[in-house]
Amino acid sequence: MTVPFRIGVMQLTMEPLDEMLASARAMDEAGMDTVWLAEAYPWWRKHQMEARSSTVVSALMARETKQLTIGWGIISPYTRHPVQVAMDARVVQEAAGPGRFIVGFGTSKIFLNNTKQGGPAKVTKPLAHMRDSVEIVRGILGGKRFEYDGKVYSADIPALSDEAHAPGWDVPVYVAGTAPLMQQLGGELGDGLLTPSITTPAFVRYTRGNIEQGAAKTGRDPDDVDLGCTVVASIHATDRDEGRDGAREIAGMYLANKVQNIAGAADTLLDLAGIEMDEIRPVAEAMEQGGRLAAKAKVTDALLDKCKPIAGTPADCIAAIEEYRDAGCTHVMLELWGADRHEQIRLFGEHVLPHVRG
Repeated sequence: MTVPFRIGVMQLTMEPLDEMLASARAMDEAGMDTVWLAEAYPWWRKHQMEARSSTVVSALMARETKQLTIGWGIISPYTRHPVQVAMDARVVQEAAGPGRFIVGFGTSKIFLNNTKQGGPAKVTKPLAHMRDSVEIVRGILGGKRFEYDGKVYSADIPALSDEAHAPGWDVPVYVAGTAPLMQQLGGELGDGLLTPSITTPAFVRYTRGNIEQGAAKTGRDPDDVDLGCTVVASIHATDRDEGRDGAREIAGMYLANKVQNIAGAADTLLDLAGIEMDEIRPVAEAMEQGGRLAAKAKVTDALLDKCKPIAGTPADCIAAIEEYRDAGCTHVMLELWGADRHEQIRLFGEHVLPHVRG
């Protein structure tokens, strides 16, 4: 691979701001490479977890940390005009400094459902929305005269002079995708491709194939495309069952989400994990009736194993990360959950990262 192997954390922005900032500081101190901010879409509100904006939180996190790279993982190209996205990106780029910020776009069907933009008749031209957003944001951040007429979005932006007070370093732009055509688009024009929660090594291999097809359209080396994989995770120093507890909870929440909100898009994801819809429907029903702890109780050991978590003791986590790397993942994004996450972050930093880097 021509991109470095990195380990980061996927932070759901449905937690109190002070907690998120404290977690970011803990990641920075532990030596994590990245934190990815996943917008806590309004679906979480019915489970009494408030939605917060990734773009705003990311600027605050950038100021609270020194080495940690901040990624939008993801914002939707349907909900913000890319010129506005570029303006937001400028703030985070400047707050973070060189090499510490990544823009990530993804359609996010759950967000569109909550804003009544969902459904086949409404979610139109997803590839065009993505292509136009990537091209416009990248063009504006480049600082030169930029004019673009796309199928969905257009822009006409003057150039910045050499004297203008604006950051001059590059910002990578990533594409999130589950379906093959979106993944191919990521291989064609993205600096990286991001996969959704419940990614497994089998889905990593499937995604690598789509990246290669997309890269071939423009003659790119597919190994130049960073593949970020969102994997449910938790850790305990000595107790394997305790170390899997948080992963069981976050897996329950996301399996319920797959049933309730994005079943169609998740078909291949679940098929490659060997998970049947009938197998996870009880999890979704428990989530609706009793919340995330009720859903967690329905996630059996067998079902959790199918989700291929990075969870358990440090040795378990090291072995799981190596399996993902062997499958073609270059950027593990730990969907870290469970008790005392700051201690979990410390354990990953001290007992896992030194064994999987390089």
